[in-house]
Amino acid sequence: MQEQYHPEQIEQDVQDYWESNQCFEVKEDSPKEKFYCLSMFPYPSGRLHMGHVRNYTIGDVISRYQRMLGKNVMQPMGWDAFGLPAENAAIKNKVPPAKWTRENIDYMRGQLKRLGFAYDWQRELATCDPDYYRWEQWLFTRLYKKGLVYRKTAPVNWCPNDLTVLANEQVIEGRCWRCDTEVERKDIPQWFMKITAYAEELLADLDKLDGWPEQVRTMQRNWIGRSEGVEITFAIEGRDEALKVFTTRPDTLMGVTYVAVAPEHPLAKEAAMYAENVAAFIKDCQASGVAEATLETMEKKGMDTGFKAIHPISGDRVPVFIANFVLMGYGEGAVMAVPAHDQRDWEFARQYGLSITQVITPASTETEADLDAGAFIDKGVLIDSGEFTGLSSQQAFNAIAAYLERAGLGGKRTTFRLRDWGVSRQRYWGAPIPIINCGECGEVPVPEADLPVVLPEDVSFDGVGSPIKKMPGFYETTCPQCGGKAQRETDTFDTFMESSWYFSRFASPGNDNAMLDQCANYWMPVDQYIGGIEHAILHLLYARFYNKLLRDEGLLANDEPFTNLLTQGMVLKDGAKMSKSKGNTVDPQALIEQYGADTARLFMMFAAPPEQSLEWSDAGVEGAHRFLKRLWKRVYAHLQVGQAPTLKVDELNEAQQAMRRQVHETVAKFSDDVGRRFTFNTAIASVMELLNALNRYEEAAPQDRAVVQEALEMAVRLLAPIVPHICHSLWQALGHEDAIIDCVWPQADEAALSRNEIQIVVQVNGKLRARISVAAEAERKQVEETALADENVQRFIEGKGIVKIIVVPGKLVNVVVK
Repeated sequence: MQEQYHPEQIEQDVQDYWESNQCFEVKEDSPKEKFYCLSMFPYPSGRLHMGHVRNYTIGDVISRYQRMLGKNVMQPMGWDAFGLPAENAAIKNKVPPAKWTRENIDYMRGQLKRLGFAYDWQRELATCDPDYYRWEQWLFTRLYKKGLVYRKTAPVNWCPNDLTVLANEQVIEGRCWRCDTEVERKDIPQWFMKITAYAEELLADLDKLDGWPEQVRTMQRNWIGRSEGVEITFAIEGRDEALKVFTTRPDTLMGVTYVAVAPEHPLAKEAAMYAENVAAFIKDCQASGVAEATLETMEKKGMDTGFKAIHPISGDRVPVFIANFVLMGYGEGAVMAVPAHDQRDWEFARQYGLSITQVITPASTETEADLDAGAFIDKGVLIDSGEFTGLSSQQAFNAIAAYLERAGLGGKRTTFRLRDWGVSRQRYWGAPIPIINCGECGEVPVPEADLPVVLPEDVSFDGVGSPIKKMPGFYETTCPQCGGKAQRETDTFDTFMESSWYFSRFASPGNDNAMLDQCANYWMPVDQYIGGIEHAILHLLYARFYNKLLRDEGLLANDEPFTNLLTQGMVLKDGAKMSKSKGNTVDPQALIEQYGADTARLFMMFAAPPEQSLEWSDAGVEGAHRFLKRLWKRVYAHLQVGQAPTLKVDELNEAQQAMRRQVHETVAKFSDDVGRRFTFNTAIASVMELLNALNRYEEAAPQDRAVVQEALEMAVRLLAPIVPHICHSLWQALGHEDAIIDCVWPQADEAALSRNEIQIVVQVNGKLRARISVAAEAERKQVEETALADENVQRFIEGKGIVKIIVVPGKLVNVVVK
């Protein structure tokens, strides 16, 4: 063993050992219990950032720990390789996106290997490879035939800079999440997948996910948004068509003073034909756009259409307004407005001089509704509501629903906030949608025999529209049904299509004949999934939906893809998230070259619990490196004396027993912190305390050396998942021929944990007065007598009457006196 710690040489040697011995390749025929650990795969941007390092270190530590528990552990890695950044890089660097992407993958793969992550690289995949995306094309055509895929013209969030559609979740305060350009509303044909067909199951199955953070489950529940309410039909004066609205507060129906429709609604468009100001208003709404996330904070604007709606019960005529806060994609693009009992409606009514009619009063006579200050939104008792007056809000819900149903004007209905998933994007660098558009036959799915529809990669890219539209050999084709001239669909899939099933393909790598095989049922579901909280809705909800589609195709047996979810915090510097735009990034490569991969890993796991944000600290990195050097130095010093004798537990003296007790207390704490609590930082701290104790401990007698040998072996085994390179070397230096990667997780010796004596706190009237030592097995009477006999306790009870003595076994005695 060398005296000095040289991480660069140690880490290279250990990584060579792992690779030559295929240490991380796994098979499905193992008799061991399986454990599938997965971190969300990266976009191949070119270089890892510290968020990657933290995410993947957490996953690697969990994987290695589970392996030492004796499980058959799979931990794969791949690349979320399609997407807009590659197109932007192609424009900037004048290089095809495919070339840029694959060069980045090669570089980042090397970085991941340099960090020593235990990935089964034989399972590696990149979503831009045709042998990957052919299967989502195959599934898409099957879903199309089942009616779970459809195309319709719909208003969308359009980014004029990126020239693509954005999901509502990708619009942040009215701007594109990627380039910060102001988003517009636009009507274009779009492809959709019917995630709404699975809304009930997606909601109900959240109750099965007790291994997920409650915050994530709550976010998904809110996004799915199940509502019990009433659908109500409003006739339109002088027209055959009617408006249908949905409300969760039918008790307020008699307070409706106007109806609002979306700018894209047919009534709004018709009104625009007759009034220039209405047309201008609609145009302004479409230009400014609106995403659901901004509805509460945006300025509410409206325009009277001139149409009148007929109240379904009173028969009153109420105006129909166009309102910028009504979304066409939700319900049928119309809402009833009750200004007295909805704050948004109240603000709108005040702005446009509309009536505010109170129909709900507080149930308690001690309070009143002040409609001059705002809407009264609570439930209560109905007033001025005809035959429904005097009913409670709940009674009125049922009574009004029954009335409308008898009149053929509505009835109870369950709705969801969730809307179908728009999966088409007007970009080049994505998986082609496998549809052929024929003038005679319409939409025709590409036959299975013709899959994959391969995206041409050798393209001239100027960033204006999609280059494949300019490629006759790709765009122009023949119809599979009639043989006539036709054109391929040039929209590509939303990249969430690729990331919504990659985890299952890892379990069936390289299968050219099927999307998934029985190996997927062996590995799935993922036992531990790791990724940022920012994916709580977009990625995780789509992945759950996709898993159910695969199940219903007979490709998977499990209902949910991820049993346990860990959402790690961000890496911050000076209180801000690391980003190139802020100029506060730290290059992982430079860190590794200066200190070694183990130092980077140790700092990431020690600086903060995984679910919390981690504040970058140069001093913290240096401290992690110093600890590894101290550990190396302590093992070296121990070995210089010669081989340690066999440990003889029965012959240990009190000091040796105490040292060994701390060793096994550390094993117990570390195991609990890592295995149950995921508090890796406190686990590491316990080993640091142990090393400090070992540095103070003198190896005077042979059994001292035996105790230290055991302590160092335990420390190395505990730290092996976190700093695997140095532990591999130290394990062999301590006299072992096997590799630590194949060792089992250490277990605490219960006999070593037992104490002959324990220390107990003594209080008098709740105030600390002494600490006493008693036999661990001492009975209550003996503990009380020892406490009362203490000289300092005597001072505070002398001359006073003892009311009672409270004993908390193993912890404290409280003497109550008066």
